Formats: sequence, structure tokens, C-alpha cells
Amino acid sequence: MTVSASTLFDVQPVTGALGARIFGVDLENLTDEGFAELHRLLLQHLVIFLPGQTGLSPQAHIGFAARLGDVELHPYLPRLEGHPEIVVIDSEAGGKVDIWHTDMTFHDHPPLASILQIVTCPPSGGDTIWTNQYLAYEQLSTPMRELLDGLTAVHMIRIGTEFSSRAEHPVVRVHPETGRRSLYVNRLFTSHIPQLTRNESDALLDFLFTFAEQPQFMCRYAWNEGDIAVWDNRVTMHYAVNDYDRPRRGQRVTVLADTPTGNPPRWPHYQAPPGQRYWPTRVNAVENY
Repeated sequence: MTVSASTLFDVQPVTGALGARIFGVDLENLTDEGFAELHRLLLQHLVIFLPGQTGLSPQAHIGFAARLGDVELHPYLPRLEGHPEIVVIDSEAGGKVDIWHTDMTFHDHPPLASILQIVTCPPSGGDTIWTNQYLAYEQLSTPMRELLDGLTAVHMIRIGTEFSSRAEHPVVRVHPETGRRSLYVNRLFTSHIPQLTRNESDALLDFLFTFAEQPQFMCRYAWNEGDIAVWDNRVTMHYAVNDYDRPRRGQRVTVLADTPTGNPPRWPHYQAPPGQRYWPTRVNAVENY
């Protein structure tokens, strides 16, 4: 990862793969110049951490997100009273997602970014890990990249016993701002690759999940109360480490994006021969969220 200096903020990279702590940011009074610099740093580092933002008002939290794009109203998760744009993630109310995922890929238009502030954290544990999906794609072999560039994947979510949302996206998406390609599948929501048989799809997805979760693609962040993380949801996965038994509470605003794009599929959806049953959906990849 090439690191360029910032003329406005103190930038400290977290790992060689992705992530940077940004010091000197005042989100309550962020200028247009300051926002433009944070946007540049987000595209460069994929996830940026803004320590010490204790006391940030809901209006400033929402306002910063709105500068990135349209703010989403999450259809399933609890929201902060009086501020429906802010989702409350509470470990005491089921807010532990210790499965690798990219947010809401089951939508036709998954989020561009998330802005999460931890307002209560345990004295130890409760870190979050992110992966760089550019690197995961770029370090695959040329034949594997060529295969994946011609495939799509179906993403789903199940609420209770019903499949409530479903979308099909390229397995490799092209970032709309940088033009780089990245791997775009995840354990929580990716169900199957429709161009392949069930067994082929399961085997390929299992390989891609495991490959993308290697340590060289990761950064891990230990939270302090008030810290904010902003991540590019188009090119990262994340995992909330469940190694604590004290309350952990966060407030998150999500920014909407456009439809993921990549190469068109090179093959049609697989059709089972007459008399052969075909069950494409990976049940264990579609969990309550």
C-alpha cells in the first residue's frame, strides 16, 4: 500500500494491507477541505479510524455521512430514538456479528460506506477486523481471476424462516471511484454462484472465503470509547471479534451506493438435467442478521 502524506491531518497506517488512524479531525466543525481530505484517505486506506470523537452529536454523525451520499434507513436493526438514520448495535441485544461479511450485499444497491462510533466498550476485547478485497483478488492466479471475472453470485438474507431479500452481483466488482477490481463474496450473505452446480459453487466459495480471510489482507482495531471507524463497504469485509462479556454498544450510519458493476457473466445460469434435483442455496450462509 502506497502511503501519501496529508497536509491537514496526522495519518498513521495500521497495517501494510489497509487501515489508518487519522488524528486532528473535528467532525463537529469539518470544513469542505477537511472532508475532501478524509474522502481521499478513505479511498487510499479503505478503513480510517478517528480516535477521540467523544461527544459527537447525532447531527454531526449524520451530516458527515450525508456528505458521502444518501443516508440509509436500515429495515431491520434498532435505531437511535429521534434519529432514525443511526442504527444502534448493542451486544446485550444480539448485536454481535462474528462472521465475515460485507454489509447488506443482499440488496441491489449495497452500502457505499459505514460510519460506526463505539460509545460503550468492554475494558478488553471486542476488536473489529477488516480485510482488503483488492488484495484478495489481485493475489489470486491469473486463470482464477479470469474465471471469477465471468461469474456472478447470489446474496440473500433470511429473517426468521423467510428469505426476505435477494440480489445477484458480480463475483469481482469494479470500484466506481478507483477503477480497481476486488473480490465481492462473503460468508454471511453469499448463497451460491448460479452459473455452477451446487457442489462446484460450494467448493469455489469455500476456497474464496478462506483465501480472503488470510492475515496478510487484514487490519485489527482495538476500540476506545468515542472512536469512529469509516470503511469503504465496496472493497472490504469485516468481523466483530466476540471475546468479551461486558457491554459493547455502537452507533452506525450507513451510506447508500449504486449497483455493483463488473464484467458481464460469460455463462448462463446452470440448469439441472431433467429428473435431477438442484438445491443452489447455502443454508449456512444465510443467517438471521
